[in-house]
Amino acid sequence: MSRLRKAAALLLAGALAAGTAACAAPAGGGGTDKNLTVFAAASLKAPFTALAGEFEASHPGTRVVLSFAGSADLATQLSQGAPADVFASADLKNMAKVADAGLVSGTPRDFASNVLAIAVPPANPAGIESFADLAKPGVKVVVCAAQVPCGAAAKSVQGKTGVALKPVSEESSVTDVLGKVTSGEADAGLVYVTDVRAAGSKVRGIPFPEAAAAVNHYPIAALKTSRNQELSDAFISLVTGAGGRKVLADAGFGSP
Repeated sequence: MSRLRKAAALLLAGALAAGTAACAAPAGGGGTDKNLTVFAAASLKAPFTALAGEFEASHPGTRVVLSFAGSADLATQLSQGAPADVFASADLKNMAKVADAGLVSGTPRDFASNVLAIAVPPANPAGIESFADLAKPGVKVVVCAAQVPCGAAAKSVQGKTGVALKPVSEESSVTDVLGKVTSGEADAGLVYVTDVRAAGSKVRGIPFPEAAAAVNHYPIAALKTSRNQELSDAFISLVTGAGGRKVLADAGFGSP
């Protein structure tokens, strides 16, 4: 074989080998990477971000994609076909909506609980010290909309106490309520105790005993649209296990 023909043969062999390798690799060069999409209530942002990091560390090649919003909005998105692997709701009602739509795989598991607290600016200019103070004339209070778990809890407290609030705004998530308080647009907002803790020095938290009348329980479930049920189940086991309970407790969540 001439040197020219030999060189041509080597080039052809190299090209064939490269082509075979390209066919064997997954599209997009992802290798063994896998995404796990988790829809979670806005109040879970801090602990779930931490748990997602733990999960990725213990499952090399897996990326947890977190989508936070009000539970009602997430339930609507899922019912309209949004793809996700796991759903964690801030109440039983919105999980039931997703389950009734035939989207839940297995039985939802309760993993945490939460109660309301009043968030005010650090200086507390309106002098709020109790739930009843939120109904005082001139107080700009912000709450969650009634379809959102924190809004439903606020409605429940009002019904049990007879204190009728006149909010200046009703938001689609507890995060938005907290934003109104930290920006100075509101004198007070009804959020969860966990949100007050996560906000640190940005707000002052005022607990009130009436909140015990409206405890929110958080369920989590794998979805039938999951592309990897094994990974979904593993993430749920992390959240509901001892490690997950500690992360949640450190964030201020109560037991299921």
